[in-house]
Amino acid sequence: MNFVIVGCGLIGQKRAKALQAAGHSVHLAVDFIADRAEALARQHPGASYSTDWLRSVSAPGVEAVVVATTNEWLAPVTIAAIRSGKHVMVEKPAARTVKEIDGVIAEAHKAGVHVQVGFNHRYHPALQMARKLCDSAALGPLLFIRGRYGHGGRLGYEKEWRANPEISGGGELIDQGVHLIDLARWFLGDFTRVDGHAKTYFWDMPVDDNAFLNLRTAADQTAWLQVSCTEWKNLFSMEIYGRDGKLDIQGLGGSYGVERIAYYKMLPRMGPPETTIWEYPGGDNSWQLELTDFDESVRSGTSRGPTLADAKAALQVVETIYETV
Repeated sequence: MNFVIVGCGLIGQKRAKALQAAGHSVHLAVDFIADRAEALARQHPGASYSTDWLRSVSAPGVEAVVVATTNEWLAPVTIAAIRSGKHVMVEKPAARTVKEIDGVIAEAHKAGVHVQVGFNHRYHPALQMARKLCDSAALGPLLFIRGRYGHGGRLGYEKEWRANPEISGGGELIDQGVHLIDLARWFLGDFTRVDGHAKTYFWDMPVDDNAFLNLRTAADQTAWLQVSCTEWKNLFSMEIYGRDGKLDIQGLGGSYGVERIAYYKMLPRMGPPETTIWEYPGGDNSWQLELTDFDESVRSGTSRGPTLADAKAALQVVETIYETV
């Protein structure tokens, strides 16, 4: 397929590399900063660049659009692409609010195009292995999940776009938090009770730098989650507990440490469990795997990856927490 990429920052660059590796073409690179759009276009033979996203998403000869902008542009750009008959890969959280994403969902239903949301963490190898083990009933019925995700920010973090609620829609909860919420829901199902709070402890900014969540399903399974940008050593940790065993997922590669998953199988006699560990020291191929699902969804007409409904479910949790005083 021929793609337009709107948003040529770090995420846009990662998605462009994944497109190239899969044999797709970047037709247009678009960014408000012309130099950034031009730099990305130069890496893709035949690509042009522009600062006009509205005209670009309706370009002829283009089948799909990647939307990798800051949060306030995710919904408007996606809607414009949908109305132009393009398939869309939109970065999480896909919108700032439930109201915004409802508008995107309505347009997608009318147009009949495929829209996938960039919850790429589902495609990390340890999370893929966890899903495989859970689907095989290796853990028995699932009981609860404990998850933590965080980074330590950087000098000037409180002045970046993520600290501006009009641009971001919120703080750490809507940034890294939606990943944890999506993963917990991917394993446990919909949450019918949402408790918790968001708080600003360290950074001088009008959005949260920490959030604490207690989510429960109709079957009373629990996800106990924390996200933080005062996590002075970058951390990803997710533990999945079942009646017959436990999965312990640590790291995402890079500054988060080597990605690994440990499977602790409970034995009839109890005591120390039988332990199996997988490690994934290679590079992050989640972007390529995510794109494979996008390709198959477009070809088959059936969604294989994270959907707008998944993004809405995460945003509903986010809004509930933000409404908690």
